Amino acid sequence: MHIYLSIDDTDNLDSPGSGHLAEAMAMELQHHGLTSQCFNITRHQLFFHESIPYTSHNSSMCFPALINEDNLSNVIQFAKDFLEKGSAPGSDPGLCVAVEREKLDRQALIDFGLQAKKQVFTKQDAYLLAQRTGVHLSEHGGTGDGIIGALAGIGLRLNGSDGRFRGWLNLGKAGHTISLKNLCSYSAVDAVVADDGMILPEDTLITFAEDKVKTVCHNYRQVIPVTRTDNANGSSWTTLTKAEVKRF
Repeated sequence: MHIYLSIDDTDNLDSPGSGHLAEAMAMELQHHGLTSQCFNITRHQLFFHESIPYTSHNSSMCFPALINEDNLSNVIQFAKDFLEKGSAPGSDPGLCVAVEREKLDRQALIDFGLQAKKQVFTKQDAYLLAQRTGVHLSEHGGTGDGIIGALAGIGLRLNGSDGRFRGWLNLGKAGHTISLKNLCSYSAVDAVVADDGMILPEDTLITFAEDKVKTVCHNYRQVIPVTRTDNANGSSWTTLTKAEVKRF
């Protein structure tokens, strides 16, 4: 069985971010034999608004996992306990778990996720949609407002073209150049995508803008976004800087 787990609002200004907790949760689920595999975590940016409390970024975390069908209730209970023990004081943690199956209303969840990037939702909005779509949604401390972002995180991961993958890749030093074909040879890179939609040939030269590279979710793949540039070594494409990749 393929499931999605999403969490939000688990941190405070002095604690590690929700990404750290999501990573620890995935590792512990596998360690306890509750999942056969957890996949890469994505961070999804939500709406910035004065009425929405957030620590620093207002983003939720989501990761897919493979489990035995009989383990679903145990996985949900483990995740609930993990959030209650691991979330920072003063946070408002929320958990959402969705099962990938034919009757899942993917479009309703996707629409909610996309709207959560530009409008304010209430907990009641989230609970009504969770009830209608049959996903698990629960709050685990504070106001529980994290359920809104957790539900949105599921929809945005299902959308397949939103979010940044957790972690950075060390594939070359800033200023160094590599061919697109060689860049795609790394196991963590499914493709290289031009930010203007242009299809790039395999022999395209890519210059590293910085020492580290961030991958993003695009068409359900883990890709490196690149942008057109002019530089001394003749390469017309470069990876995005840490600041530039924040738009994903």
